[in-house]
This record gives sequence, structure tokens and C-alpha cells, in this order.
Amino acid sequence: MSVFHWIFLIGFTTCFIACLYHFIHTLFLTMPRQYAKARGKVLPAVVYSFTKAMSPSRKESAYLHLPTYFSGLAYHLGTFMSFFLVFLFFFNYHPSWPWSAIFSGILAISALAGLSILIKRILKKDLRQLSNPDDYISNLLVTLLQGFVAFTLLKHSLVPALLVYASAVMLYIPVGKLKHVVYFFSSRIYLAVFFGRRGVWPVKEDKP
Repeated sequence: MSVFHWIFLIGFTTCFIACLYHFIHTLFLTMPRQYAKARGKVLPAVVYSFTKAMSPSRKESAYLHLPTYFSGLAYHLGTFMSFFLVFLFFFNYHPSWPWSAIFSGILAISALAGLSILIKRILKKDLRQLSNPDDYISNLLVTLLQGFVAFTLLKHSLVPALLVYASAVMLYIPVGKLKHVVYFFSSRIYLAVFFGRRGVWPVKEDKP
């Protein structure tokens, strides 16, 4: 392996161990003891938590901000795609044409979605007052990663630089806002256990 591969491997290993610690700590070491007898099942609630409960109609106010909701959805899907492609590059695999062009186009759209979210945070006073430097740094790091991967798909000589940049992003994940990639999963499972045991989730649809 080249020095760039080793840098990426160090960044990934550090990030994985730190995120695994946070996941175990938040999900298993802080879960309160359940004294009441369960009235429902947890597994269907977990499925519901990651599917229907994520729709804008099930969220408190997401249905009032659909453009932002779908921009965030595209942005996060682009993030997962970016890391997936980075791992392919790490193993010296490059998507063939026209897949490279298609993936590059998708990431360009997701990066623009992330940029629109950043601009909205800067321009809207209420969001600006709730924000801190980490909110801007995290957005910029991930948006640039998506753009970097999009260019690398079309110009493979950028792979070494991309591996170094991706490792820097992964090192930032456990210490910044990007750590919510861990808390997302642990919190959805926590909610599923809480509401599933009480028979609240999955929500029973009202019959007409």
C-alpha cells in the first residue's frame, strides 16, 4: 500500500473505534432499566423507526419545510455514496464509464443541496442564532468531500489527495457535529425500544 492508503487506513480505524465507543455508550450503557411489563414488540418498532417514522408526515414540522427536508435527504444520501466510493478507490476500484459520469452527476446535485442548506443557515436569522462554528465546518467538510469525489470519478489521478482529505474528515467525525452519524442510529433504536415496549410504535393507521 502507498503512504496515502496508510493515511486513510489510520483515519478510518481511529474513526471506527471512536464511533463504536460512542454507539455502545449511548445505546447500551445509558439505556434505563425497564420495570413495566412490555405491551408491544420492539423489532417492528425498530423497522418503523427507520422507515415510516422518518417520513415528513410523521415528523413534528418537517412537512412544513419540504424543500429543506428533501435537500437534507439528498445531501445525506450523497454523503453515504461518497464514503462508499472512497472505499472503492481505496481498494483500487474505479467505476467504469458511464457509471462514473452518473455518480459524479448525482454527487454534484447532493453537494449543491448541502450548499443550499449552508446558505439557508447563513441567511435565516433564527437558524444563524442557533448555529455555532461546528455547524458551518461540518457542512463545508462534507460538501467539499462530495465535490471532491465527484471530480475524482472523472479524474482518477486525484485519488491520493482524496484519500488524505477523506481521512481528515473521518478524524473530525468523532469530535464534531458529524458524530450524529452515530447518534442517529442509536437514537432511532432507543426510541423504538421506548415506544415499542409501550405498544405505541408502529403507529396504527386510522381506518376510514
